[in-house]
Amino acid sequence: MRLNTISGRFAALTTMFVLLAELFILLPSLAGFRLDFLESRLERAQIASLALLATDDSLALDLESELLQNAGVFNVVLRRNDIRQLVLSSPIPGPIAATHDLRDEGVLQTIDDSLAVLADSQNRVIRVIGAPVNQAGQLIEITMETAPLRSAMIDYGLRLLAVSAAFSILTAVLLFLAAQRLILVPIHRVISHMSAYASAPEDARHIIIPDARLAELREAETALQSMQRTVTSSLKQKERMAQLGQAVAKISHDLRNILTTAQIFADRLEDSADPKVRRAAPKLVNSITRAVNLCETTLAFGKAEEPAPRLSRFNLAQLAAEVVEAEMLAGESAGQVEFLTDIPASLMIRADRDQLYRVLANLARNARQAIEGSGQPGTVEIGAGEGDADWWIKVCDSGPGLPDKAREYLFQPFTGSTRRGGTGLGLTIAADLVRGHGGRLDLLRSDGEGSQFCIQIPRGMAGIPARHEAAAR
Repeated sequence: MRLNTISGRFAALTTMFVLLAELFILLPSLAGFRLDFLESRLERAQIASLALLATDDSLALDLESELLQNAGVFNVVLRRNDIRQLVLSSPIPGPIAATHDLRDEGVLQTIDDSLAVLADSQNRVIRVIGAPVNQAGQLIEITMETAPLRSAMIDYGLRLLAVSAAFSILTAVLLFLAAQRLILVPIHRVISHMSAYASAPEDARHIIIPDARLAELREAETALQSMQRTVTSSLKQKERMAQLGQAVAKISHDLRNILTTAQIFADRLEDSADPKVRRAAPKLVNSITRAVNLCETTLAFGKAEEPAPRLSRFNLAQLAAEVVEAEMLAGESAGQVEFLTDIPASLMIRADRDQLYRVLANLARNARQAIEGSGQPGTVEIGAGEGDADWWIKVCDSGPGLPDKAREYLFQPFTGSTRRGGTGLGLTIAADLVRGHGGRLDLLRSDGEGSQFCIQIPRGMAGIPARHEAAAR
């Protein structure tokens, strides 16, 4: 039995608590033993004094000494009919150190006097006063030594502790066996099920079947069963999705090659002599271009994962200016969309510059396309700042807002697009890139007055201490 196990600690704590309880029992027990010891001496002294009273106050000195010795006292005083009488006496070896009146002692006083006797190793003379038995007087008073009392109390205490220790060990062993049977065996069963399940989580045969008798363990087994079923189902679903993804990637790769060839031939249609063909050529080229972009985006999303961010310090205002310049050149309706920036010129941020450019470009492009799709003029604003714990970047637009379905599946691939022909992968990839920095991308609002996205990148994740911590250093 080791102390670093549940059963070992349970047994050790049980033994300790039982001994602690016995300690609290020991004090009043010793106090009671002391009281019984003194009352016994009073009774024996009373019996010895009755022998003298029966002889009409005449008793040989050697017999009187023997009576006192048998009673374990030096002298006996009786009070009867309001008369105090020294019945038996012998020389007292020393001064009287204390007087104890057993008629008036309370529980706390008795315990305190018992501890005082145990703490004082010197043999002292004490006076003890009590009530005679059978109403043989008003009181009885004796003088005696403390050494026999202390010796008897120590002997009694040691015997009581020995019995308590035996009961403690027996209780600990019984509780250890009970804990093994009722708690540890079911726990080991759960652990074995977890180990077997971890080796093959796809195998549904390893899912635990709750059968514990204890309610708490049964709840734990039920929760484990629910978790195992969920994980197994998710693994099977992810396996099917991975297989489907591989098939889609192969199809997209081949389809991209086919469409690229078609795009090359479609470009030549613009030089056709037939005016109808020339008019239809741009639409055909645009359709093929969108199909190629869909294939390329799907292939990019199907990669294992984005590379880890390569952190560097750069000026955020300059990066935002590059994004705005690129979007202004890509705009379909000149003058319809106005771009604004509200970023301090000195704001430096530590992140992956290329990845953050992709995130901002995606948000700005979505905002521009939403305004252009509404047919009304609007603005796109990029603002940024820093707090004690993170940097924040907000991209706002005055477009028509996102529909309910788009908000519900906003960051899910292939489902969150609001633009005809869109894949819904842009925001998914952007959110993944931000998460790679330890941050988050959130939609703060989207209504009839426009939409607002917020990027948060923690300073600590980028290896930069918070501003108040840096100042303290």
